[in-house]
Amino acid sequence: GKLHGVFFCSASHDGSLYSRPFDESFEETPMLVAVLTYMGYGILTIFGYLRDFLRHWKIERCHIAREREEQKDFVPLYQDFENFYTRNLYMRIRDSWNRPICSVPGGQDGTGGTGRVVTDVINLGSYNYLGFAENVGPCADAAADITVKYGVGVASTRQEMGNLDRHEEMEKLVARFLGVESAMAFGMGFATNSMNIPALTGKGCLILSDELNHASLVLGARLSGSTIRVFKHNNMQSLEKLLRDAIVHGQPRTHRPWKKILILVEGIYSMEGSIVRLPEVIALKKRYGAYLYLDEAHSIGALGPRGRGVVDHFGLDPCDVDVMMGTFTKSFGAAGGYIAGKEELIKFLRSQSHSAVYATSMSPPVVEQIITSMKCIMGEDGTTIGLERVQQLAENTVYFRRRLREMGFIIYGNNDSPVVPMMLYMPAKIGAFGREMLKRNIGVVVVGFPATPIIESRARFCISAAHTKHMLDRALSVISEVGDLLQLKYSRHRMQRSVGQPFDDNVYEDIDD
Repeated sequence: GKLHGVFFCSASHDGSLYSRPFDESFEETPMLVAVLTYMGYGILTIFGYLRDFLRHWKIERCHIAREREEQKDFVPLYQDFENFYTRNLYMRIRDSWNRPICSVPGGQDGTGGTGRVVTDVINLGSYNYLGFAENVGPCADAAADITVKYGVGVASTRQEMGNLDRHEEMEKLVARFLGVESAMAFGMGFATNSMNIPALTGKGCLILSDELNHASLVLGARLSGSTIRVFKHNNMQSLEKLLRDAIVHGQPRTHRPWKKILILVEGIYSMEGSIVRLPEVIALKKRYGAYLYLDEAHSIGALGPRGRGVVDHFGLDPCDVDVMMGTFTKSFGAAGGYIAGKEELIKFLRSQSHSAVYATSMSPPVVEQIITSMKCIMGEDGTTIGLERVQQLAENTVYFRRRLREMGFIIYGNNDSPVVPMMLYMPAKIGAFGREMLKRNIGVVVVGFPATPIIESRARFCISAAHTKHMLDRALSVISEVGDLLQLKYSRHRMQRSVGQPFDDNVYEDIDD
């Protein structure tokens, strides 16, 4: 189907499983833009080899780490060809990343650092979806109080002397928040995936992984020793074919049945801004007897009328998801991750997961930040602030995405996703867009190859409840200005408004600017 002339994912879906519209757009790259992008990378490659030739003969100074003369007979630490892209493209635009931040990652923060001027910018890059990453308010006060009582570090693992009463309270709260039997927390979100998947599957098991899954899921799958098969992004026909083949043919050579089939998906895909087709994935996993591992790193707190994530977004039963994973680093403004599900699952992981057995316990102020922010979302603090932030985020997301499309930019992802990729395509425009936006006091994240396909470089905006309408309007005005300067308005399906209809019609009528 299509909406406003923008075509959606080619994979058809069963609309009867959805209680709400599922609108996702991935407009095709214009042919001329694709050709010019490939030409741009070709020119960069040619000049890269020329500069490598000049460096080899010491005509041009090399700023990259290299082997010392006396180490030439050893196995090289730095592979020249592998670092070609780093030397000749990344190093030329590296100022677009690694910028020191001098404040909390709120809707507006300071960038700068030692020897630099600190500038206040509107922050469109941090994962601070609900605005809880702040240095004032109940969360900051609670974290400060708990630091005085417990200190900052625990200096032990949970199984030894590092199991605090606050840890247990947090895990019970997480289970209640998600509507499942039990939950456990880990100090690092990346390790929550990479260290727990190997505990759940092993040799003789099959993992079916979405092609755009996060690196932590990919690493966890590889470390498990399981057979891995990849299905096309959010394509249910591709997933069902793999499931059917797995049931019919079994394991290679022996054709024995797989010990376990585990489907790995994310709630919101952080580079595409797309939302998993969870109702269909659950239907397929039930039909074929597979298990489902759902990574809600970006969706928990950011989706659903109650902020309970993608399960809440679609109005599904959380018990239909076998392993619920998420992080506290985004919507809760803290650090770490969790695994939630049935009591048997959590008991097993407490004794078998490397991340649970060997890792140091979570810091007490971080735990308190999670508890306070989660209770705020649930309304257990006696206020409606949390729910208002969830609603504000949803309104900000719809407004921001609609305005960008009306301006003529190509925007990827779901209309309800606060992750908003805007396509840049050409390599020269990656650094140019980041620099021009910073000149105008807007902080953005730009992304290119190898984090994205080579012709799909993009800017990735992350919308927050902390953004006011004034901030968004200011940012949108600057994006439009820079878009005209760099000729980024590629869309051939620009949305049209009715004559006289304002951009913000019916979106912010009840919001205090």
